[in-house]
Amino acid sequence: MTVAIMLVVGKALAWWFSQSVAMLGSLTDSSLDLLASLATLFAVKTAIVPPDANHRFGHGKAEALAGLFQSAVMAGSAIFLFLQSLERVVDPQPVQTPVIVVAMSVFAIGLTLVLVMFQQSVVRKTGSLAVAGDHLHYKGDLLLNVGVIAAAVALMLEFPILDPVAGIMIALYILFSAMGVLRPAVAMLMDREFPDEERETIFNLVMESPGVKGLHALKTREAGRDRFMQMHIEVDSDLTVRAAHLIAHEVEATLGEHYPDTEIIIHVDPVSDRSIDLTSQEILPEKE
Repeated sequence: MTVAIMLVVGKALAWWFSQSVAMLGSLTDSSLDLLASLATLFAVKTAIVPPDANHRFGHGKAEALAGLFQSAVMAGSAIFLFLQSLERVVDPQPVQTPVIVVAMSVFAIGLTLVLVMFQQSVVRKTGSLAVAGDHLHYKGDLLLNVGVIAAAVALMLEFPILDPVAGIMIALYILFSAMGVLRPAVAMLMDREFPDEERETIFNLVMESPGVKGLHALKTREAGRDRFMQMHIEVDSDLTVRAAHLIAHEVEATLGEHYPDTEIIIHVDPVSDRSIDLTSQEILPEKE
């Protein structure tokens, strides 16, 4: 948020003195980044609150709600900037002091680059959807500011039409970025399954556990940094309850090593002729 505030103030001054639509687009994007960072702050603070009596699965989906907010604000601002740029295409206006635009953009690139590197480290360590969305905004700013510099240089060479064209391109980029934030947020809210590769890995880990004869009804989902998986494993029907429970405990321990911070629920069934994944309706191979 500190970086965003510095960029908003600097770009607002640069736009005021230059009246560049490209700089206005960059200012709009940085203003969105400030709102997004604010939403991210509250979303992350809410998401890390431990489960309580009213939210037994935790508060992780607050990150997805922040993603929806971010994408909505980005889409609205992109439309506003697009209309402003079209107006400048029809009625071009001179841009004053393009040198200020270039200087501000160079400063923004340096400051944003430091922030992007830090955010990338945070996303790698935590997997936070909210921080990942914020990271996407600022990562896009690097390319966006390069575009603003190119537009300012073109203006110095007396090609004023390139300024609103750059504004239109920035608007389209913001809209594209909004979709990039929206998709994972919706997927989380809709309890989308883990990727197929991960589900296959889970299946192999379970079937390689001693005593497991089959696996079905594997279900997975994510809520912020929290992950959940549940399944039915099949064991020999002649085993005692205690022995079957020990097998399930071993399976849970194995999965926990590969998927830390994941809530795992395992139901034990007697072995059947073949195991059927009730989620995908695909026949899963039995352990030999």
